[in-house]
Amino acid sequence: MAEKNWRARGKQGPGQTGQDPELLRRLLRAKDRMDAASEEDWPVGRLARVSGVSEAHFARSFKEAFGVPPHRYLLTRRIERAKALLRDTDLPITEIAFQTGWESLGTFGRTFRDVTGESPGDLRAREKAAQHALEQVPHCFISAAYRPDLTIAVSEKRRQEAGDIEGPEEKEIPR
Repeated sequence: MAEKNWRARGKQGPGQTGQDPELLRRLLRAKDRMDAASEEDWPVGRLARVSGVSEAHFARSFKEAFGVPPHRYLLTRRIERAKALLRDTDLPITEIAFQTGWESLGTFGRTFRDVTGESPGDLRAREKAAQHALEQVPHCFISAAYRPDLTIAVSEKRRQEAGDIEGPEEKEIPR
């Protein structure tokens, strides 16, 4: 049904972009910069300059090309990195928070729990207990399985869990 809604509006779904290949290369350049330095601040203006387009055009085009807004993509990368550090190192949680780009331990803990469903300490304890079971599985499969799913905003997820709102209603648009 969602696919019908995209078609009815004359657009393509996320990941099915009809964008100019040159623009996609520019967007990938910005995405690669975020991947290489996810601990840094990446406001839309900075990403737009990397891509050589306006801020509004960058934000709109990035979401169309990759299915999520730039901020949410960066949040996903930071949470992935934090999960890997929690699993693979004995660094204090505070140090992990700062290494992955968070300026506040409280914000890191709250966002981490909202996205993953457990606190950083709980995740570390569970991963340490289950470590022996995953020794034979390639790391790339493990990373893909634990990748956070941020198709909705964290604040929207909090409201849904609190029972304030329901998920977005999908309406069919008559032709």
